[in-house]
Amino acid sequence: MLPGLWAGLLLCIATIATPAVFAMLERPDAGRVVGRIFVVEAWTSLALALLLLAIERGRARAAAESGRGSVLSTEMLLLLGTVFCTVAGYFAVQPLMPAARAGQGPLSFGQLHAVSSGFFALKIALLAALAWRAAGPSEVSRTPSS
Repeated sequence: MLPGLWAGLLLCIATIATPAVFAMLERPDAGRVVGRIFVVEAWTSLALALLLLAIERGRARAAAESGRGSVLSTEMLLLLGTVFCTVAGYFAVQPLMPAARAGQGPLSFGQLHAVSSGFFALKIALLAALAWRAAGPSEVSRTPSS
């Protein structure tokens, strides 16, 4: 259930919170508010990813020991993808944006914003896939009974 809730949080930020802030405030103020929202989102995403990675690692290890899977499961790869998207999108791209806004650096603010938005969208897609897989039948019910 946690991946679905996490994906829902990101969708709410993308489709409700951010547009509402820009509709209500002047552009510079809205940028600061949305920037703060993304600070909280990035740290929340890292915390949720670490929690889910710990849970998935235990599950994948148990499956590998019983011969039903690998320690590096699809779910683990999806979670590692969300971590990559968070680190790259927020902690690598976001710090470059103030300089780009001032006209400095190799990429424009719009280009960096597009890259950051792409990482955010990819993170939502990875979480949707993870939530879909988590909602499916469990490993126990997938094995044929004799």
